[in-house]
Amino acid sequence: MYRTEKDIFGEVQIPENALYGIHALRASRNFPFYTPFPVEWYKSVGTTKMACYRTYRKFSGAAINKYGDKLPFKAIDKEIVDALLLSSSEVSEGKHFEHFIIPAVQGGAGTSINMNINEIIANLSLNKLGLKYGEYGTVDPIEHANIFQSTNDVIPTALTVAVMRLLVSLEEKINNLRLKIEDYEKEGRNMLRPGYTQMQEAVPSTFGLLFGTYSEALSRDWWRVSKCSERVKVVNLGGGAIGTGLSIPKFFIMEVVPELRRLTGLQLTHSENLADSTANLDRWVEVHATLKAHAVNLEKMTSDIRLLASDIMGDKHLLIPAKQIGSSIMPGKINPVIPEFVISAAHKIYANDQLISSLSAQGCLELNAYLPVIGAALIESLNLLISANQTILNNLFTGLTINHLAGYQALIKSPSVTTSLIPFLGYNKAGEIAYLMKEKKLNVFEANARLGTMSEDKLKEILEPSNLLKSGYSLEDLL
Repeated sequence: MYRTEKDIFGEVQIPENALYGIHALRASRNFPFYTPFPVEWYKSVGTTKMACYRTYRKFSGAAINKYGDKLPFKAIDKEIVDALLLSSSEVSEGKHFEHFIIPAVQGGAGTSINMNINEIIANLSLNKLGLKYGEYGTVDPIEHANIFQSTNDVIPTALTVAVMRLLVSLEEKINNLRLKIEDYEKEGRNMLRPGYTQMQEAVPSTFGLLFGTYSEALSRDWWRVSKCSERVKVVNLGGGAIGTGLSIPKFFIMEVVPELRRLTGLQLTHSENLADSTANLDRWVEVHATLKAHAVNLEKMTSDIRLLASDIMGDKHLLIPAKQIGSSIMPGKINPVIPEFVISAAHKIYANDQLISSLSAQGCLELNAYLPVIGAALIESLNLLISANQTILNNLFTGLTINHLAGYQALIKSPSVTTSLIPFLGYNKAGEIAYLMKEKKLNVFEANARLGTMSEDKLKEILEPSNLLKSGYSLEDLL
């Protein structure tokens, strides 16, 4: 069964029980390659429209109290406003998302997003009023569901709400992971291992020092992400098409953002330059750069862990949890799937960063037509990072084991350990120990014993973790 809807282009048959209407259906045919639209953004549009309807109710109530029967405009019936509010509340909860048929990759600066949700809200409202879907003479997707709104202020404001909510989640996930890594930093504080530069053995280090570099990087990431909400909290809701507020009551312009702030609990701020907030998207470029930096740190960390836990290492320095079978043909093969997932996610984020930067620059005069793709990429990056932090914590660091003995044996067998002897023996004598270690495949204690260069007790003292890792040495250390 179908219902007939029409616009200036003609008539279209719509499935009778569809909450979407002619505008959404035309758009879905114009943008047929379906790339999923973020449900977080959909929900935030519902929340933003709730704020608009609440503000409209205050506005019309104040106007009726002031003007009474001489009201200079036709107010929307209270029952319709109540229905709009209930319907938008359902959208804000993610309900009816199956009736949202607009892809993420689209044209039109978000008009199709706005109209699809307007149609869903209008038809839900008609149903609540006991009417049939499509009876827009009573509740119209534009006249009522879009009252005092524009795509160009509602959709970017809803994106801000969605992003700020996801940033809260990302902050929490980063901090949880950082705390877990700090446990490994403490555990490995006195566990010796070789440090590596350019994938070659360098100078003595510890597992604690290694994990400390990761926790420090995540501390920076957490701090940067915590500042992102400050960079994006300014919204242009009430600005209308290009930020001039044309055809929108002053009361609405001044009250709608405080209403949205009350609804969301987010520290949203009304822009002091609505035209700028509508035309320029550099804030998203700035925020995504922070997300990219975090992705870089996650990739570096998981790449290191993958290497230290690989068969290439021989006696592995780290043992990572086995999470799933690694081959359909090779029995017993286990792959480092968590690091591989994180690396894949990081490179998707790098690609999104290029997309967001280049399309933000494509804004033309008063508006950027590419906000839908920019916003979808931004939300995807946030979700990838939230997922990456979560799976690193649950599936990589939970169950990860430091192979202390393997790290220690690798260190004392490495000629690079003789660097620590230079202050006591000089470069040449330390070099003699190193050359003998290489030639005879001896550890540092065995080579020193053969050469009789220093006492074994002194060598053990020098190779204590506390002595190896203190910053520099004093002359008293040489006595």
